[in-house]
Amino acid sequence: MPFEAVPAELRLLRRRVRSTLGQWGAAAVADEVELAVTELATNVVKHVGEGAAATLVLEPRPDRLRLELHDKSHEVPTPSSGSCEEECGRGLHLLSGMSLEWGTLLTAAGKAVWCEISLDPVPQCMQVQRAAAVLDEYRRVIGADSTVVPTYAVLEESVTDVIADLLHWLAAQGGDPDDVLDRAQMHFEAEAEAA
Repeated sequence: MPFEAVPAELRLLRRRVRSTLGQWGAAAVADEVELAVTELATNVVKHVGEGAAATLVLEPRPDRLRLELHDKSHEVPTPSSGSCEEECGRGLHLLSGMSLEWGTLLTAAGKAVWCEISLDPVPQCMQVQRAAAVLDEYRRVIGADSTVVPTYAVLEESVTDVIADLLHWLAAQGGDPDDVLDRAQMHFEAEAEAA
């Protein structure tokens, strides 16, 4: 998610993050991730410079979400070591306290400050991540605008379209759409009960 490091962009960045987490079925950690994103992006505004180009990368893993914020500065951030009144570096203490791990990677173009947030409270994470990948690819294939964050209603309609297209494909192969829908519903209910 590329963005310009200005305060007005942070609200839009948080909205995109919340939407993405919702698509991945990880809405349970949205507040925590938004706070981490706010701290990381605010550091870019303060220490790299307002208007600097930056990129946020979200990478879901089986038990955690990795966030990386890339910018063009090679200056490595350090937590404050002074009093609680010292403003610079306090966000890194907060980041350290809320994440499983965090750090900085120097890159050829600058640096990436990263952290990993636990996804343990997120049920059925792998199934939801696979479904999100299918939905993202489907929206790409149909030519949906990838620069616009879709609303829940748009995503719900896309899910309906994916299911309908799969049923058309199944019927064209000689399969029974009703039978497959029944089996899919039984799988879903069994997995939901197990979670």
